Amino acid sequence: MIVTLIVLCEVGFWVLLAAGLATRYLLNMPRTGMALLLAEPLLEVVLLVATAIDLKNGADPSWEHGLAALYIGYTVGHGHRTVKWLDGHAAHRLGGAPPPKPPKYGTARARHEGRIWLGTLIGGAVATALLLLAVAYVGDDGNTDGLRSWMYGAWRAVGIHGLIALSYLVWQKKDPETDSAVAARHPEHVPDLLVRRPGKDAASPGGQPPDPRQGPARRPA
Repeated sequence: MIVTLIVLCEVGFWVLLAAGLATRYLLNMPRTGMALLLAEPLLEVVLLVATAIDLKNGADPSWEHGLAALYIGYTVGHGHRTVKWLDGHAAHRLGGAPPPKPPKYGTARARHEGRIWLGTLIGGAVATALLLLAVAYVGDDGNTDGLRSWMYGAWRAVGIHGLIALSYLVWQKKDPETDSAVAARHPEHVPDLLVRRPGKDAASPGGQPPDPRQGPARRPA
């Protein structure tokens, strides 16, 4: 039952997302479209209530309940970012807005990856809180090892994603266009013909600057 409900919530998420974007941009009804997008968290509430009722009716805690908690946590942590990303592409394709371009290089890319990891961290925390509530609800009479294993799995995912995000900060990818522009401005890479040479009267034939007390140089008759 829980797995079926998870599948239905996932399908409903994409149906509401498509309906909200189509209403917002194709039908030119931004408020109605936004209302459909804001209705998506109700699906997670339905799944949470159904999971609690299933446990209350005496169902043994299983991997299905752990998967439900992990799904809710992922939706809380990354659902808003997913909607925003798709909304940006819909605005570009249907509304004529500029295409969304996340940063690709340097510190900006590291910050972008860090923000995504924060979503995973929030998702892991929410899933852990729900699993702890389920463990407390079942009590010592039931077998909660399956629920606890989902907690460990959630934090393993948070740790692995954190290492990936940290790699973008430690080994930053440089912008090739910026590097080429800096290299072109370096004196070693400037052609000799572009270097401004001193004028004929800037120095004496011996290579020393003319003495200002002698006045301007006179041309031979």
